[in-house]
Order: sequence, then C-alpha cells, then structure tokens
Amino acid sequence: MIMYEELVRRIGEIKKERNAVILAHNYQPPEIQDIGDFIGDSLALCKKAAEVDADVIVFCGVRFMAESAVLLNPGKTVLLPEAHAGCPMADMADAQSLRRLKKRHPDAVVVCYVNSSAEVKAESDICCTSSNAESIVSSIPEDRRIIFVPDRHLGGYIREKTGRPMILWPGYCPVHRKILPGHIAEMRKAFPEAKVLVHPECREEVVRLADFTGSTGGILTYVSQSNASSFIIGTETGIIHSLKKENPAKFFIPATSDAVCGDMKMISLEKILHSLQSMKPVVRIGDRTAEDALKPVSRMLDIG
Repeated sequence: MIMYEELVRRIGEIKKERNAVILAHNYQPPEIQDIGDFIGDSLALCKKAAEVDADVIVFCGVRFMAESAVLLNPGKTVLLPEAHAGCPMADMADAQSLRRLKKRHPDAVVVCYVNSSAEVKAESDICCTSSNAESIVSSIPEDRRIIFVPDRHLGGYIREKTGRPMILWPGYCPVHRKILPGHIAEMRKAFPEAKVLVHPECREEVVRLADFTGSTGGILTYVSQSNASSFIIGTETGIIHSLKKENPAKFFIPATSDAVCGDMKMISLEKILHSLQSMKPVVRIGDRTAEDALKPVSRMLDIG
C-alpha cells in the first residue's frame, strides 16, 4: 500500500504532466477535498469547470457532475475516477418519462435540477442548482406553468419561496431523506445554543425546523458570517470537513451520522492516481445529447 504522502506526491507530479485540474465536491472524503484544486457545490464547480485552463479535468464527485464538466468543456478530457459513482436521485428521472409528462403539459417550462443525467437535461428548458433555483424559477414568466425535475423536496421548497405553482417530479435524495425532524429536535435539546442549518433537499418538516436552509455553499457562507459558535448540520456529513477547515474555532454537529452518501465516498486517492495514469474512466456524452443538454445548462449560467 502506498503511503498517503507518496500518493499525494505522485498525484501532484502526474497532474502537472497531464495539465490536469482536480475539482472536488464538498461531500467528498476529507483527503480528496484536501488535494482538490477547487472545492465547492454544484454551481461553483459548474462555473469552475467552464473556466479552468487545463487539458484534463478530474471530477471528484458523481457522474452527473462530471457530465456537466463535459458539456462545458467539449475539447477537454473529463475523468471520473470511479465510474460507478452515481446519484440515486438522478436515477429516479429518465428522458422517456419526462417526454411523456411534457406531452401532457405542452405549455410548461421544464426546470431541471443539475442532479440529473445529460439525457434528462437534454429534455429540459433550463437547469438550476440548490443555490440558484429560486432565481431561476423567478425568472420564468408568471403565465408559464413549471415542471420541476427530479427533486420534489427542493421543488417544494422553491414553490413555497416563490409562490409559483409547479408540477413536481417524485424524486428525492435518499441521504437527505434520512434526516428526520426527530434528529433535529434531539440535537436542539442537546445543543440549545446551536444554529440548525439544513439543505433544501431535506424533508419539508425538517426545513421548517431550521434556522437557515441553503446549498452547501450557502451553508459555508452562513457559518463564516455568523456570530454563533456551534451549528447542527443537516446535510451530507462530508461538508463538516470544509466547515472545520474554514472555521476552526467553531463547533459542528451532524444532525445524524447516517447522512452519508456512499456514492460520494467511492473515490479514493489511489483511484485518482490510477485515473490520471491510465486516463480512464473518461466521461463521454453523445454529440446530439450533449448539444441539447448544454442549452439548459448555459441558460442557467447566463442567469447566474
């Protein structure tokens, strides 16, 4: 087994040789976040993927994120070090079913959460992330009906925030569904001074109990600007590593230790090294699908 320091050294050397950049999501294991050139939520990484001056993008996240990098960088090689790192929520929506729904509501605008496959994006009008969903939905003319796919919890949260009626796809994040109102109540009792911060993919009953609801990037910003010293974190536990690094004097408690995404934890330093050495697995999207899927992603980035 290669020692940690040696792995990091080898990754750094071959990364330089390949002119590669490592993008890591906030839910990645700590050692992956620590070697990432850029760490962030889906929106931040989408933007960074479009801006990076590199020949190779190593995406440490799950497949839909790497696909977004492919869409925004047609001339670059995008590697996903673990080919099986997927998203159960994204798998709950498929292009064929979405086409059927669109036929029943031909006047509707399809707002597609980025946690979706390229094929589903290709059937959509505009994408959003958890951090910009409210502004994206608010930008749609009020006389247009909205289909929101695939997360019913994020869609319901944005529907309440904007007052816009929406047809919600019945998908959800299994990890965020594990966070229950009872967990929040229990932690509030144990840590009465702590602020409760949750992700909008959580159940509506959990969101109602929070002091703040936002994306992982929003949670990081809230903590950095808050005078509070302790926080109960209602999202995937990987974010706590970033929170501790950026706020060493503050205290963080997971709402539940069960909020762990197995797919996000599939990537390892060894897999990153092997991926850079072999230049595999490469993430590819068919030309027609890529052309159609890029449009809603670009519209999202244009709005911001």
